[in-house]
Amino acid sequence: MHAAANLDPTTVASVAPDGLVAGLDLGSTGVKILITDADGAEVLIHQLPTPWLAGAGGTTVMEAASLIATVRELLDHVAAELADRFGPTVRVRALAVSGMGESGIVLDTVGRPVAPAIAWFDPRGAEQLAALPATIAEQFAGRTGLPLGVQVSVVKLLHLRDAGLDLTGTRWLNLPEFLVAALGGEEAAEYSLSSRTGLLDQDTGAPWPELLEHLGVDATFLPPFVDAGTPLGSASAPWVPKVFADAALTVAGHDHLVSAVSTGSFPAERYHVSMGTAEVLLRRLDAPLPFAARERLAEVFINCVRHVVPGTWVLVAGVKTGLLMRRTLQLVGVTERAGRDRLDGAVMELPVEGRLADGDILVSGARNDDGVLHLTVRADGADPAEIFAAVLRHGNDELRVLIEAMDREVPPASSALLTGGWAGMRSVQRARATVLPGIQVSDRSQDTAYGATVFARSLLEPAVAGRAHP
Repeated sequence: MHAAANLDPTTVASVAPDGLVAGLDLGSTGVKILITDADGAEVLIHQLPTPWLAGAGGTTVMEAASLIATVRELLDHVAAELADRFGPTVRVRALAVSGMGESGIVLDTVGRPVAPAIAWFDPRGAEQLAALPATIAEQFAGRTGLPLGVQVSVVKLLHLRDAGLDLTGTRWLNLPEFLVAALGGEEAAEYSLSSRTGLLDQDTGAPWPELLEHLGVDATFLPPFVDAGTPLGSASAPWVPKVFADAALTVAGHDHLVSAVSTGSFPAERYHVSMGTAEVLLRRLDAPLPFAARERLAEVFINCVRHVVPGTWVLVAGVKTGLLMRRTLQLVGVTERAGRDRLDGAVMELPVEGRLADGDILVSGARNDDGVLHLTVRADGADPAEIFAAVLRHGNDELRVLIEAMDREVPPASSALLTGGWAGMRSVQRARATVLPGIQVSDRSQDTAYGATVFARSLLEPAVAGRAHP
């Protein structure tokens, strides 16, 4: 694997500008773009904060215009840097977009957004969840492969409907799909992202008619389904800088799953652990588990859904430890990388179990249906390192529950690969080594964005695509 880095200008001649591709990752914390050459060597990385608008009680939304403005700023910055390095004729030939699931944009009949995107971690939708018809609620997990909760897109859509949004004649695009369309590409529903909505029947691969009817829409609410990596036109929007003009476009899919293809093979016996705002354990499946198994796994918030690699499925076991760790850093006044590194070192000076007595610091909130950091401190000595270590141990406790549930349905994994923003912390690696087998750590700084470039390269001529396709 290539380490993420900006190239020294003196090495520019070794890069073939004609084969440059881009991977965009619409993450919960940041929007990242990564450029690679035709052989997969990283050229540059840039990112900006995801433009969420936070409200009371954890409510969080994003205006479509704000997302486009952020991506435009990213593209402009990268275009200027590439032109400075390689000259004004440099071109990015293909661009793939990956990103978070559950969040998307509702469009009217002429393609205008009619509501902001609601974050997957926004708590709204409890009333709509309680009001679901029993026939739908009872079948939901087995049909969709998802646990029934406010995180899934359809519950947020029911909330918007009940708040007064008329869904008649509208259509839904998940955020990466929306961005591809905004860049000038075709509208499409990519399978792995559609699996996050709660509208897709995992056995038929088609929308669930009864749920569409309850929502008050028909099958046209979702555009045609495609696999990740399907060509979807070219970047033709007037705001696209010249360096990216006419780049081939595709949707790479759900971010955690795209991360899993960034390293090449994803063995069935390995946990791929994507550590972002959500911490996600993935297991690859060559066939979907049966209805009853999907129901059992959903009881502990484990998904069985379509992978970004056509013809395969994944178990997706998520906990919100990244969200809790971020809020812990904010709580103890750590706001920059240097402070995080110092805290990481202080945690490593503690034993894994900490120095305080068991029960002196109690943590909850990591479970996938929660996300609210609860801390109870019953003794003196609970400094930032002790608190952060306690949050890590709480994450381990929740992961054990998920691992035990998966092991009852599929053979236990024999190794684990840690990826994502939190994976570089030594304290995180040490904590997870107590619950995960044979841990290795990715040496990429942006696995999801790099995985998106894999799909971008697959759009190019066969000689390139043959080297790059997942």
